[in-house]
Amino acid sequence: MLTEIRSLNEECGVFGIWGHENATQISYYGLHALQHRGQEGAGIVATDGKALKALKGEGLVNEVFTQGKLGEMHGHAAIGHVRYATAGGSGIENVQPLLFNSTTGSLAISHNGNLVNATELKGHLERQGSIFQTTSDTEVLAHLIKRSGYETFEEKAKNALSLLKGAFACAILTEEAMYVALDPNGLRPFSLGRLGDAWVVASETCAFDIVGAEFVRSIEPGEFVIINKDGVRAERFAYPEERSICTMEYVYFSRPDSDIDGINVHSARKRLGIQLAKEFPIEADVVTGVPDSSISAAIGYSEASGIPYELGLIKNRYVGRTFIQPSQDLREQGVKMKLSPVRQVVKGKRVIMVDDSIVRGTTSRHIVNLLKEAGATEVHVVISSPPIKSPCFYGIDISTSGELIAANNTIEEMREIIGADSLSFLSVDGMVQNIGRTDPGSKCGHCLACFTGEYPTNIFPTTVLPHEKETVR
Repeated sequence: MLTEIRSLNEECGVFGIWGHENATQISYYGLHALQHRGQEGAGIVATDGKALKALKGEGLVNEVFTQGKLGEMHGHAAIGHVRYATAGGSGIENVQPLLFNSTTGSLAISHNGNLVNATELKGHLERQGSIFQTTSDTEVLAHLIKRSGYETFEEKAKNALSLLKGAFACAILTEEAMYVALDPNGLRPFSLGRLGDAWVVASETCAFDIVGAEFVRSIEPGEFVIINKDGVRAERFAYPEERSICTMEYVYFSRPDSDIDGINVHSARKRLGIQLAKEFPIEADVVTGVPDSSISAAIGYSEASGIPYELGLIKNRYVGRTFIQPSQDLREQGVKMKLSPVRQVVKGKRVIMVDDSIVRGTTSRHIVNLLKEAGATEVHVVISSPPIKSPCFYGIDISTSGELIAANNTIEEMREIIGADSLSFLSVDGMVQNIGRTDPGSKCGHCLACFTGEYPTNIFPTTVLPHEKETVR
């Protein structure tokens, strides 16, 4: 699969809309804008106020949804999801939104993130009689809601959300309303927008631009937003903790045209490149970036250093998803299929190659080789983030330190492994200060766990649960 060329992947993207006669079609375009956040599966659940109907499958958005199938999905509200499998693994049963039907009403859930206490909660629920149909941690939330002893759905949902630990940006759909929630640390981006009289939510604001919606505001940490025929109402399921948005959203995951808490991603990445040039001035002939997420930083490095920026690497956008199989040999061949050096740009030149991160090192080594095979006399690799030394437990596919090259090697050893003439990483302070967040605290609202090993939540929490024989209340 195409995503395996890169060594870092986000779990998924969430989209939702309430109050529009073409909710399903708009959701399709919204998910298409979020395709970079997940390429293994996609789904939409829509409601006409009487029932919920699902359409989902494995593959890209335009593979899962055809015009004929979308035409059968009628309703004024819908939630959608694109997925990259981390927690729970792949398989059609784990493709979201997850839909649950019962005699007391149906609900569907789209979730971006990862619950660090999912195993504990699942064990508790199974001992109470729950039977799980998927291996996704998202299903835990549905069981908690349905088993809650509170009276109204809003109370049930808020109580269930308060038991979750970790990263979660959720959209929940019933026949009567759409509910939106963000974890107390705000680890994932989530925004609210307006499309005429309709309300829209999305993991990234680029989805608003695609569907013609206007950004209203960011969803706040610990917030529970109710959207129904009466409009929008905001409540809380938890007090907000210290803001800790995933820094890799700015560095790599999000699209350059998205804004996160008022900060444009392209502008932030460009400032990271400028800071790189200040921290690591290098004598060279040309600057190039690894497409696509590193282009902005490469432009910044070029402007600050005065070294011309050139397209030294071209991305082939027509590589089929099924070409790259999960074997190391074919994955390495896939790098050559996806990226091509521009020989006349790099031949006989000292090249500064800007990239956003190094995780396992395999991709970097092959890109350096591509440039040298094309005639580059020197390849200096500069990275617009610090070394990734610690695993992520919040929804990124780096779950062990054993797979992280920076956790097991010095920078000089890493340089030798990837074959570069020099290797430099942006400092933590340089990264945080130049992204531009102004949240109080030394971390300025960032989660820096993969760089520093300091996690914003307890990654081995003990959840306060009710007595085993009682319902969740």
